[in-house]
Amino acid sequence: RRGAAPLATAPPPGGTRAALSTRSLPDYNTPVDTAKIKLSRPKPVKRKPARGDWQGLKDLRARLAAEGSLVDDTLNDMKNDKDFQLTAKKLRESGQRKLTLEEKQRRRRCLEELGAPEFTEHLLQQAGCDGTRFATEVLQLNIGLYCNQACNHCHVESSPRRHEAMSSDVADKCLDILVNSPSVTTLDITGGAPELQPEFRRIVRRCRELRPDVDIIDRCNLTVLAEPGQEDLADFLADHAVHVVASLPCYSDKNVNMQRGRGVFARSIEGLRRLNEVGYGRELKLDLVYNPLGAFLPPPQDALQTKYAEELQQHFGVSFNELFTMTNMPIKRFADFLSRRGELGDYLDLLVRNFNHETAPNLMCRTTLSVNWDGRVYDCDFNQQLDLPLGSGKSVFDLTSTEDVRDARIKFDNHCYGCTAGMGSS
Repeated sequence: RRGAAPLATAPPPGGTRAALSTRSLPDYNTPVDTAKIKLSRPKPVKRKPARGDWQGLKDLRARLAAEGSLVDDTLNDMKNDKDFQLTAKKLRESGQRKLTLEEKQRRRRCLEELGAPEFTEHLLQQAGCDGTRFATEVLQLNIGLYCNQACNHCHVESSPRRHEAMSSDVADKCLDILVNSPSVTTLDITGGAPELQPEFRRIVRRCRELRPDVDIIDRCNLTVLAEPGQEDLADFLADHAVHVVASLPCYSDKNVNMQRGRGVFARSIEGLRRLNEVGYGRELKLDLVYNPLGAFLPPPQDALQTKYAEELQQHFGVSFNELFTMTNMPIKRFADFLSRRGELGDYLDLLVRNFNHETAPNLMCRTTLSVNWDGRVYDCDFNQQLDLPLGSGKSVFDLTSTEDVRDARIKFDNHCYGCTAGMGSS
């Protein structure tokens, strides 16, 4: 203050501070050895949990019911995701066919720069596989692209904005082919979220009536079990002894939500719990699928299965039968992800360097007939998304049974290194 006397503790110019007594000060006790003083971390500021945050198992089902569909969150995330918006703009400007061709050319250039051999030649030299199909054991149906999620690794590029779906005519023809194909032991139903497609339940019912011996697989994203209107889905799957193969890229909420979208982890755990309640993970088959979050190969399958089983049982009381590890295919959204990060070349190099000739006999394309939602047929689901049709572009309406394509040559291309690296993606 103006005119105030100087503080008593301040030394006069050129002088020294007078000695003061501190004995009466209760907290004047800082140690002289200041190097050993450690600051504690600031306590995190508590905030109200946001929609989609993992808040534990208590009242999980009620909370998810109150939140409603995951679709609104997915659409909002897509709207605010710059990468999604960029891809959508390119799609509008260039069209799907041109973008697919450009993606294929990027892979080819990267492999040429690496000096990598052409895949078909490499497979023949290293594994003795000449691209001959065996008898079809798996009839795979992609019955529609609509999904309540929009995962950043999705090679099908599904989302709530995709409405392509299999018609009843195509579905009926597929069932006819199934009846006429005794070599087929598995009906593999995929999407999108297959359970949200109009033909899903009818296909399951009819398959059970026509071929009760067939293993019906539902490629489930788990969150669909918490969607409004799907409250009876777990019971439906159990009543028809459907084999559920579910994607769960991690046992932690942070990693799952990062790859698959906000709120997906909580709904995935709820989906698993609902499946367990009706007998899945015990007498009914519930298998999980792991695929990496980024540009690396999955861990050893057996060890990861043990870890998943421990974590899911300990923290969530969830059980399952088996876990399968899958290598991410360098196509579609994952290829875009790698290209934006400048990692496509390195990832392709990783796949080529880890070519495993032991995967060749079990490549899915050798025993699978993959059918698109519009009825066109392919060697596999990956070729389906890259528009590499089986033979000269056949559809189910050209076939009587799967024996009609037994002599067709498999259409290999440079993305196929993903199915032969490490444990493969088949």
